[in-house]
Amino acid sequence: MIRVLIADDHQLVRKGLVTLLSKVEGIQVVGEASNGLRAVEMAASLLPDVVLLDMAMPGLNGLRAVELIRAKAPNTQIVVLSMYSDETLVRDALGKGARGYVLKHSSHTDLVHAIRAVSEGKTFLSREISPPPSQE
Repeated sequence: MIRVLIADDHQLVRKGLVTLLSKVEGIQVVGEASNGLRAVEMAASLLPDVVLLDMAMPGLNGLRAVELIRAKAPNTQIVVLSMYSDETLVRDALGKGARGYVLKHSSHTDLVHAIRAVSEGKTFLSREISPPPSQE
């Protein structure tokens, strides 16, 4: 069972994700956070397998939240959910420790693939996002 924490400042988005993911075999939503700081606190206490993290939240932005979650829950993988496909933002999120980046207009299937991929230590990017250049 993949344990997932959902962090988004929009209640409707959180509830929609909970509803969608509750129907997926092998995935269990273990918590919801409405801001970046709460996401960090909940990740540290719940130690989920995956955090779905909105990039733009009040109090603590997504990039800083990625850093803090990686520091406090190093075995937790992070999938950033965002409306923005800006290459710099994607690169920064991955550079700070996110394993996935999914655009909010992506399909439910893509989100499930992202959760499963990052839980296995793989990287997942929405199709519209170019992979970052390799760090060789």
